[in-house]
Amino acid sequence: MPAQPLVVVLDHGADDHGPLAQALTTAGARVEVTADKRTALVADGLVIAGRARAADVMPALRRLGADQVVDRRLAGGRAVLAIGVGMHVMFTDVVEDGAVTEGLGEWAGVVDSVGTPPGEVAVQAPSRSALFDGLDGARFHLPDARAPRTFPLLDDWPADTRLVVPVVIWPSGDERFVVAVENGPLVALAVHPESSGEAGATVLARWVSSLSPLAPSTSPE
Repeated sequence: MPAQPLVVVLDHGADDHGPLAQALTTAGARVEVTADKRTALVADGLVIAGRARAADVMPALRRLGADQVVDRRLAGGRAVLAIGVGMHVMFTDVVEDGAVTEGLGEWAGVVDSVGTPPGEVAVQAPSRSALFDGLDGARFHLPDARAPRTFPLLDDWPADTRLVVPVVIWPSGDERFVVAVENGPLVALAVHPESSGEAGATVLARWVSSLSPLAPSTSPE
C-alpha cells in the first residue's frame, strides 16, 4: 500500500484542531498537530486553519516562524492548505470590527465581512478545479462570513505566461466573494470542510491524495 502522507496541522494555540485532524485522518493522511517549525517545514502537507480572529492568530504565527515556513514551502512547490482564518491571513490585510491586521501577503487583497450570513454557502465549481469538480451547488459550512470580494492576482495575470491560472471558487448566489483558491501548491478555503459533510470530506480526500510522501533521504534540510 502507498505510504500515508504526513500532514501537519499548525498549532497556533487559538483553536481546537481535533475535528480537523480527525477529518484529515479519515481522508487518508497521517496527521500531527504541532507548533514545531521543523516538522511543519518537512511535512508532505501543511495546514493552517482555525476559526479565531486574525488579530489573535497572526502574532502567534509570526512567533512560530510560520511566515518563513510558508514562504519556503511554496518556493519549493510544497503543499499548503489554508482554512478559515488560515485563508484570511494569506491575503494582505484582514479587517475585523474596523481594525486591520496585516496578513502574510501571499496574495494581494483585503479580507472583510461579506453580505452572506454565517452558516452555509453553495459553490460554483468549475470543471478545472482539482478539489471542487463535480461539486457544483454543494453546500459548505461558512462559520465566519469574511472573505475577499475579489482576487486581484487574476486582474494582472499575463496572457503570454505558461503558468497555470489560479482557480477561484465563487458562491452560486448573487453575493460575490472568494470561497476558495487553488493556486499551485497554495490552496485556501474560506469554508470549513471538516464540518461540511460529504462534500467537505471529498475536498479533503482530494487534497490529501494530491500529496506525494517524501522518502526520508529526500526530505529537505
